[in-house]
Formats: sequence, C-alpha cells, structure tokens
Amino acid sequence: MNGNLEFQYPWLLSLLALLPLYLVLRSRMGKPAALRFPSAELGRAAGLAARATAGRLLQVLRLLAVGLCMVALAGPRFANDRTETQASGVDIMLVLDLSWSMMALDMGGPNERVSRYDIASQVLEDFIRKRPSDRMGLIVFSAVPYLASPLTLNHDWLIDNLHRLHVGLIRDLGTAIGDATAAGAKRLKAIKDSKSRIMILLTDGDNNKGDIDPVPAAQLAAALGEKVYTIGIGIEEPCQLYAFEPTTGKLILDPNGGLRPVMTLQPANYSVLGKMAALSKAKFYRATSRHELQSIYNDIDRLEKTEVKLRRFTTYRPLFQWPLLAALGLFSLEMALVNTRLRRVP
Repeated sequence: MNGNLEFQYPWLLSLLALLPLYLVLRSRMGKPAALRFPSAELGRAAGLAARATAGRLLQVLRLLAVGLCMVALAGPRFANDRTETQASGVDIMLVLDLSWSMMALDMGGPNERVSRYDIASQVLEDFIRKRPSDRMGLIVFSAVPYLASPLTLNHDWLIDNLHRLHVGLIRDLGTAIGDATAAGAKRLKAIKDSKSRIMILLTDGDNNKGDIDPVPAAQLAAALGEKVYTIGIGIEEPCQLYAFEPTTGKLILDPNGGLRPVMTLQPANYSVLGKMAALSKAKFYRATSRHELQSIYNDIDRLEKTEVKLRRFTTYRPLFQWPLLAALGLFSLEMALVNTRLRRVP
C-alpha cells in the first residue's frame, strides 16, 4: 500500500498566481484620506504610516486567507493505492503413509540417520508454504486412514498438525492405500465451490489392508473430477528397518550409540500407483532420495498452478477542511483586529 498527497482539481492552484499580482496593483493605489489636513505633506505622511503598519498586516492576513481558500477549492486529499490478490485456488488433499516401514533410513545421505517419514514431512511442509492461496488438508494412514487436518487456508495450523505426527502414532499395522484414497476423495467432494481438486498420495508400500482396493478408489476420485498424483518412495533394493519407539517415533540406540535392525524391507510393487494416476490423468512418480522427492513436489507445483489476479484501486481521504479552517481562523483574526486594536477612524 502506497500513500501520497494530491489535489483533485490541481488546475485551481494556478489562481494563487493572482495574489502577488493583486498585491503589486494594490500597492500602487492609494487610499482616499478620511480626514482633511491643512497641509498635503502632513496628510501624505500620515497615510503612508497607516498603510505601512495596520494596512499591511491586514492585507497579509486577507491574502493568506484567500490563498488557503483556493487551496481548499483545489481539493487536497490523501490517496491510498491498494492492491488486492484474488486467487482461484486449488483444493489439495495430501495423503501421507504413516506405516512402520516409513522409519527406514534408505533415503538419507551417507551416515545420515533420517527416516523416509522425516524426509517426506519436510518436503511436504515446504510444498504447503509455497501455495498460500490453496486449501489443503491432510490424511495419514497405516492399516486405517485418519484425518489429520480438514481442507483449510490456515496453513500454519496445518503445519502444526503435521509436526505432531510420527510413525507409530497409528497402532494398526499395515498399509491401506485404497481406504486412504477413498477418504481423500470423499473430503474433496465435500468442497462445493471448488474449481480444481487434486490428491497427492505418498506411500512406500503395497496395499495390504482395508476394505477398498486402490484402483476402484482411484476410479471413484476420477469420477468426481479429482486428479490423483501418486508417489512411491524408497530404494529399489532390500533395506533394514531399525528398532524405534512407537510412542515417540524415535530410533532406539544401543549402549554404543548403534542401531538395532529388526527386519528387512523388500521393495514395493508400485505398478498399482501408476494405474491409479493414469485413471485420473495425473502422474505417477518414484523417489529414492530427498532430492528426487523435492523435485517431484516442485513438478506438481508447476503442473497445478493457482490462478492469481491482482485488483488495484485507490481510496481517498479528503483534506480540504484543514486549509478551510485555517482560512476561517485568519478571517476571524482580521475581523477582530479591524474592530479592536487596528480599528479605522471614519
């Protein structure tokens, strides 16, 4: 927002040029004497003295008052230039796998103890912050799906809820991709004024739980006009799952600070994710590292652009009353002086 002083009728300020012209012409004109004197020299001297004192002060007051009236007529005002953003946002349901396999450490750098879930949540947070005009919601799932956040524009609240999550929070073991997709489709359908609906499903496993298979769930979403982007994460070879505390989602270290492997995870079959994305004319992605996952969400961000329109307008606060009040004060002062201290003799 930018503010500046301006005049509604600036051409009226040119009238101010008449004031010095009037002053010049007025100084060349003499006043008829109010009293008769036996000597013209004495009368001329008295007239000059009167004009040089009282007359000059009253004349200055009158000219200032008239000048302020001209300024008021020009319409001084304070202009506020405003810009409003009107965004036609995209409604996005984020569907995040919270099964125990998300504790695998295969996507971090060398000697980096960061889980698949930690990387996914960090990339998700960055994606959320880059799209302030979109309503977003969050569904997490393991053997059952749970709504972590409804669709909202309050992204700080959504990110706070994301920070509260950890692997182990859902005690039911398994991966219910189909049920989670159906839950996301239902939530998106409930938004009546939506112009564009998409779902971004991230998982590291095969569907092995739930009442709805992934492909029928994706068909449901497609029938409702929703796109389902699918992301499969994890390396393409077996990796270790290490012991962790389900109540906190933290790794359990042995007395020497080492990790204790509990099972070997096999690579998931992500062909079903490709079918799900194809049904809704979206895209399927594979990520084996933090960098690849970040690139995927950047790509989705480019594909699903939010239409933003800028509306510019100006509001005005009139200021004409201030020079007008000042002029009135000067006129009042002039009248007071004329009728008291500087009163003229008839």
